[in-house]
Amino acid sequence: MITATVRYKLPSHIDYAACREHFHKIAPGFRQVGGLISKHFIWSESGWAGGVYQWERLEDAKAFYSGPWRDGIVERYGMQPVIDFYEVFAVTDNAHDTVDLFTEQVTPI
Repeated sequence: MITATVRYKLPSHIDYAACREHFHKIAPGFRQVGGLISKHFIWSESGWAGGVYQWERLEDAKAFYSGPWRDGIVERYGMQPVIDFYEVFAVTDNAHDTVDLFTEQVTPI
């Protein structure tokens, strides 16, 4: 499993309400993204926003971020997104009362 963090600085005309409204509008579309387990849409009062993504495979994530999605980010926010990839070693999920331990190495990041 791979976690990716994606961040971009919001232009001054996109405030909290506008960011939230946009995220609510586009969230359902992410149900169709191949290999995506989950996405958390995030906002910070520092003026940065983005997402925390859980992916099945690194290849799925890299393919997604290199396509039309990236062009849309640059067009909407005026900057290249900052993307970091992390291999997940374990997940504690209190909502489902589970702990998952991953022992297989994912493709090197």
